[in-house]
Amino acid sequence: MPGLDLLRAHYVRHAFPRHAHDGYVIAAVTRGIEEVGLPGGLVRAGPGSVVLINPEVPHTARAGAPEGWDYSTLYPSRSLIAEVAAEISGLRGTPGFTVDEVADPQTSQTIAEVHRAAEAGNALAADTLLRTAVARMLARHAGPLPARTTRSAGAAGAARARAALEERMADPPSLEQLAAELGTSPFALLRAFKERYGMPPHTWLTDARVRRARSLLDAGTTPAEAALAVGFTDQPHLNRHFTRIVGVPPGAYRRERTG
Repeated sequence: MPGLDLLRAHYVRHAFPRHAHDGYVIAAVTRGIEEVGLPGGLVRAGPGSVVLINPEVPHTARAGAPEGWDYSTLYPSRSLIAEVAAEISGLRGTPGFTVDEVADPQTSQTIAEVHRAAEAGNALAADTLLRTAVARMLARHAGPLPARTTRSAGAAGAARARAALEERMADPPSLEQLAAELGTSPFALLRAFKERYGMPPHTWLTDARVRRARSLLDAGTTPAEAALAVGFTDQPHLNRHFTRIVGVPPGAYRRERTG
């Protein structure tokens, strides 16, 4: 389905490290407890709950009960959310969710039905149910997404550091080298980067590498080629980080995405 990724899973011991997504997360917990670590605090979501995460928001996830948790998750792109928001509301600018979690068994059930329809190859039903769920969440729990500003020299330096790491992903500089290039100290850069992006540069870089690897796998690149292209030492290195952040190994992800 264009503009959408789907993940349905049962996790017990798996814990997602701090990471962020290019698009949105709309996750329906169907069994057990999921604990989501967000900038605003820890969210414990149980059956009938829907977790809502905006783009580029750093977060973690793990089981909050011995039996783990089951969930059906939608990962809609920014363009898909903007399209639905434009049709149902007068929101100006980029829409964003104003809450992290809601108790909404009806929407949770609809999200599960999106997955079932997609797995059955019923694109018409899946797209209809998807837009129903997204429209409901936007109408009830969304507002304009605040624009990030770079008001301080530290924030501007963090943005420049991120751009440098993205450009030199396969062969990144050390923290000391990066700070010297930007005319600041390693500690000051580290502090500014964490404040702006919610994670230190090395954690952000690993997350960015996995995101780029996903794009390459979507285009048909093999896991081994993707690993080297984004700066991992080899395919096992990619496998480890990809599985931790995405929740499935890169080979399985590629098979599902390329059919």
